[in-house]
Amino acid sequence: MKKYLIAGLGNIGLEYRNTRHNIGFKVVDHLAEKHNVTFTTQKLGDIAELKHKGRTFILLKPSTYMNLSGKAVRYWLEKEKIPVENLLVVTDDLNLAFGTIRIKSKGSDGGHNGLKDIQLQLGTTTYARFRFGISNDFAKGKQVDYVLGQWTEDEEKLLTERLEKSAEAVLSFGLAGINITMNSFNNK
Repeated sequence: MKKYLIAGLGNIGLEYRNTRHNIGFKVVDHLAEKHNVTFTTQKLGDIAELKHKGRTFILLKPSTYMNLSGKAVRYWLEKEKIPVENLLVVTDDLNLAFGTIRIKSKGSDGGHNGLKDIQLQLGTTTYARFRFGISNDFAKGKQVDYVLGQWTEDEEKLLTERLEKSAEAVLSFGLAGINITMNSFNNK
């Protein structure tokens, strides 16, 4: 059975639960809830195992905080013997309009500290990443407040549909592969 590690990035703690920066947690939470699997706290994160159409998806919410996500990602890749090409990292992106999905098979960290640490820990930029647009609707100098801020009422209304589309994209990554997933979901 093919295994995939789906690492949803975010920060632990109630104060971060519903923030834009925690969209990675929200995506894997939605996927787990939809398929009736639960997370358990294990080494370096919360883990849920989802079996779907002959594939195993290990859902990871690192407990290392966003900026040190690479340690948890590397540990779970090694522990589960998952090749890096079966890794998908789900994170927020300020440079994309709210709810926009952008999936790539490799690339730079784009200034994202979570991706920067994963790149450092894995020694490569060749791993799939799923960027969820949170837009950049903030005043100069207010980026941290915006990213760590709560969703607006309008964003909350649209979030359910966007999470559903995100869950479909994650499963497509494991079932159809990165190229078909990029063609089917990017900018949708």
